[in-house]
Amino acid sequence: MDAITSARRTAGLAAAAVAALLLVLGPASPASADPPPPPGLSEARAQLAGLTVETEGSSSDYDRSLFPHWSAVEGNCNAREYVLRRDGDDVRVGNDCYPTSGSWTSPFDGATTSVPSEVSIDHMVALKEAWDSGADTWSTSRRERFANDVSTPQLWAVSASSNSSKGDDDPAEWMPPRTAVHCAYAKSWINVKHAWGLSVDSAEKGALEELLGTAC
Repeated sequence: MDAITSARRTAGLAAAAVAALLLVLGPASPASADPPPPPGLSEARAQLAGLTVETEGSSSDYDRSLFPHWSAVEGNCNAREYVLRRDGDDVRVGNDCYPTSGSWTSPFDGATTSVPSEVSIDHMVALKEAWDSGADTWSTSRRERFANDVSTPQLWAVSASSNSSKGDDDPAEWMPPRTAVHCAYAKSWINVKHAWGLSVDSAEKGALEELLGTAC
């Protein structure tokens, strides 16, 4: 075998190996696709005005297991994997859809990581908050759809510390430390509550009205 033939064969084998690796890992996803965009300011105001205002219900019967979460949402991707792939930069996934590489920047506080297990998936409207705002009357099937909703800005890839700090709080009680996201946060919160027919309490509505007026 001459040198040219040998070089061509080596290059061909290398290309085949790369192709096989890409087949396993899958293509890199687009950078920072982010959650579905919230409505514009005028629409957000209209949606907020249309929400029922009432005192939050009792959470004595609440249990997180009442909202089955991380169900399949696309192919073999569950909701968590889907959001990790959607919201990260240069994410590659294995055959099981779990990321094998990528990086994530939390919109709540700007924290970054390249370790997918360190990323928390935040429910914009927390499950307990939803329970207290009307989801206690829903069927388990509807609660599952809510907990895995990728059609509205309900699921966000964020830092574990910001997700823990937020807990089950509404915007009258907690806002992200990164002020640049406050407008999008408020509009997203309103949009999720509007889409799912959930109520707001008076303090929550007042905080949202103020945010639309000052952060947007």
